[in-house]
Amino acid sequence: MARPEFHYTSYDITDKDVLYEDNHLIAINKRAGDIVQVDDTGDESLDEKVKKYIAKKYDKPNGAFLGVVHRLDRPVSGVILFAKTSKALDRINKMFKAREMHKTYYAVLRKRPYPEAGTLVHYLVKNPQKNVTKAHDREVPGSLRSELNYKLAGELDGYYLIEVDPITGRPHQIRVQLSTLGTPIVGDNKYGYPRGSLRKSICLHARRLQFIHPIKKEPILITAPVPKDGFWERFEGMMG
Repeated sequence: MARPEFHYTSYDITDKDVLYEDNHLIAINKRAGDIVQVDDTGDESLDEKVKKYIAKKYDKPNGAFLGVVHRLDRPVSGVILFAKTSKALDRINKMFKAREMHKTYYAVLRKRPYPEAGTLVHYLVKNPQKNVTKAHDREVPGSLRSELNYKLAGELDGYYLIEVDPITGRPHQIRVQLSTLGTPIVGDNKYGYPRGSLRKSICLHARRLQFIHPIKKEPILITAPVPKDGFWERFEGMMG
């Protein structure tokens, strides 16, 4: 008997989704399933939902400015930052390009990685038609150098929690690079896990974002709680 097809439920943004906000920036704890910007599915995008939240909260009948500065894949959860002013957008974009935005992710694997900690360097090529990225050991035409650091953070009931610090930010980078170790992320059948999640989410969570505020020049640390889905919560005590 075929499994019922899962359809994402779109939820409006509320105060409980907001991890950080000031006059210049707003950070949201993204649900797995939300798309950051509109695509050909026609589903409401996260940036549009955040615009509506700001417009309602601050009584802006003509709408609110919101700048997208980075993205998370649709099946990934965790912290995502938006700019509320054009000045902040310009400066944050420059900080991302200069690698001054420090992101930490956690992934759950079904197989222990070997080695248990290390640095992965690949050259990635994305196929936009198939929305899939391929990793190469050496530079090939059209490839982008991609690097991340990872380490085993904990083990629970045959699952392995991995902390990942990406040095570069490439499409599907963490997913495809961990897969090269023979350890695809739980639920990520696009990159080698034997079956997909019925919820169409994968066990990859953007946990922390650290940076110097582009306007206030103060250190900012934003931490996103894991999804309350009966699985992720079991690992939260192992996370930084």
